[in-house]
Amino acid sequence: MMPKHRLLAIGLDGFELDVAEPFLKAGDLPNLAKLKTQSAHYALDHGRDRFSGLAWEHISSGRSPRDGGRWSAIDFDSRRYLVRQKPGVESPFMGKLSARTVVFDLPYCDLSQAPSVRGVTAWGAHDPGIAAACRPDGIHDELGRLFGPYPATEWIYGFCWPSAEKARAAGTALAQAVEVRTRATQWLLKDRLPDWDLAIVVVSECHSAIEPLWHGVDSKHPLHGIESAGPSSDALRKVYIAIDKLLGELQASFSDVTTLVFAMHGMGQNESDVPSMVLLPELLYRSAFGAPYMRPIEPWRTLPDGTPLLPENASWEDAMFQAIPVRPRSLRDRIADRLATFAAPDSDDPAEDLSWMPAARYAPFWPHMPAFALPAYYDGRVRINVAGREAKGSVSPAGYSAACSKVIDLLNDCRNILTGEKVIDDIWCPKSDPRDVGPNEADIYVTWKSAPLGFSHSQYGSISTVPYRRTGGHTGGHGFLYISGKGIAPTEGGLVSAFDVVPTILSLLGEANVPGISGDSLMAELTC
Repeated sequence: MMPKHRLLAIGLDGFELDVAEPFLKAGDLPNLAKLKTQSAHYALDHGRDRFSGLAWEHISSGRSPRDGGRWSAIDFDSRRYLVRQKPGVESPFMGKLSARTVVFDLPYCDLSQAPSVRGVTAWGAHDPGIAAACRPDGIHDELGRLFGPYPATEWIYGFCWPSAEKARAAGTALAQAVEVRTRATQWLLKDRLPDWDLAIVVVSECHSAIEPLWHGVDSKHPLHGIESAGPSSDALRKVYIAIDKLLGELQASFSDVTTLVFAMHGMGQNESDVPSMVLLPELLYRSAFGAPYMRPIEPWRTLPDGTPLLPENASWEDAMFQAIPVRPRSLRDRIADRLATFAAPDSDDPAEDLSWMPAARYAPFWPHMPAFALPAYYDGRVRINVAGREAKGSVSPAGYSAACSKVIDLLNDCRNILTGEKVIDDIWCPKSDPRDVGPNEADIYVTWKSAPLGFSHSQYGSISTVPYRRTGGHTGGHGFLYISGKGIAPTEGGLVSAFDVVPTILSLLGEANVPGISGDSLMAELTC
């Protein structure tokens, strides 16, 4: 069956329209401005599912966490009280299509599960979620010969807010990476693999830029007045202009296709790294044992409002290793780990080491705590140590609700050490039966108010202020979807679910009956 539309989908990872707005007004983003006037455009609501950190798995698989069963990339092993960050496990929806599909840098797209799909993964993606792969064999090498190595590897997860020089370097490298991505995409889709019906290209440089550089464009951010803020703003502008040029060049190169340009959700101030990775684990430790584990470290220089700073060449991870050291696992625990590995070997299941994250270094204490904080990149996540679910659970299933309420009360008694405000923005327990909570889920989820950098508690005292790790995060508002092409009427379509993107792609291709896909097609709203 021939596709109804030949389709180019361009995903803009971490692209925030509020950041783009002043650049649009200044005339710096002409292609984005033109695209909006020529498109059916929608705001996308990703809801709480954005805190899973798996937005691109949601696109690659076409499935929401509720339908796919994966709520986080981090799995908790309830036998050994260990955590692992696992690669993508969902099969790509493109492998179920008759449409010929090419992908370029689509995160979480496991080509081994989609033999009909061609292209390249993990070239320069932010959180690729899967090992580098290509089809046909050798395309990765061809990219390297033609365009050189990815130009901004250092800045995919770069830490640079303390340094104006590093902020400039990040902006230059990431803008260059977008330019190379533009040329590589044109080569892949026009010259190397031109016979496609669906092409999905993901541009990740904005995500890599906005997390360390957000304070440059947010006048309300506590770090907006430091030396690196101006260079950070300039750097983001460079990256946005490069992305705008990519959009213009790809639309010119493929003017005969229907184009979708989308971002699953917006970005904003990082409100989670410090409370989720550092403060919450320490608070629950103090609640369990009545004493601190986090060590006092040499005070940082601070801004007048008390916001701590790091020296220009300092490492956040190094500072946190001083504050929260690694506790060697006991001989008994190491023997138990070895026996468990023999009983259920998982050496073929690759996973990312999380020991750099302070929350993971509390793991040796988890068997002896009624509740503990799981490592998390976004919202705070608390696991209750439930008897019969966890190997050394101390909370009975009958006492589960009371244990959750105790943690909620504990957090509601916390204040931001710098402002005196409550630290909780929202807190929820999705499931009433602990047996329904899977290995990549928590019992309690927390979103934080105004990026607390330190906690004060009436019983457990002050947990000292900690500097920002990333200044930007996944706290923005809605994403967006622009659809343009022959027969698509320019219109403002309002707010829809972010999970409607994939069903709409399927409808435009004429393949609307793929089973297991989340969301609803917007096809009925488009004049085709």
